[in-house]
Amino acid sequence: MDRGLRVFNALPAPRASLAGCCGAPGWAETVAAGRPYRDRAALRAAADAALASADWSAVATALADHPRIGAPPRGDDRRAAWSRAEQSAASVPAGAAPAGGGAGDPLVAANEAYERRFGHVFLICATGRSRAQILAALAERLRNDEATERVVVRRELAAIAALRLDRLLAELAAADEPAMP
Repeated sequence: MDRGLRVFNALPAPRASLAGCCGAPGWAETVAAGRPYRDRAALRAAADAALASADWSAVATALADHPRIGAPPRGDDRRAAWSRAEQSAASVPAGAAPAGGGAGDPLVAANEAYERRFGHVFLICATGRSRAQILAALAERLRNDEATERVVVRRELAAIAALRLDRLLAELAAADEPAMP
């Protein structure tokens, strides 16, 4: 078993650590209750199942926790730091307002159109995607009906949670490493 997972399985109260991975009410409790996990795949499967079983109001709460793509995350906690890293890895640095960032910016305009259509922030797992890819996904998803978009949102939220679980396990492993002499 890898070090990060071993530390995670032994945490006395993992809910607080998990809350940075996904803000859907009940998600962290459900994932924590499934411990111990034999491997990362089992942890990810439990995380996906917890999100799949969440009602839409829980998903909407998680969405409210995410900044608009390209906008700076609120706060200085782990979740905000991870969000900044994810957007930076996507060539859409949070708060950088690419291509002018004003009302004429295609990303700003597309975000606003999406929010008017669906009533919540556009959520995409931005890591590894370019600004052009994100804009293309926004345009494509604006054509979805609400039921289809909810399926896509859950998939994107699950992808973000999986990335953040990996980051959490890496942080736990690093904190558990013995000090160098």
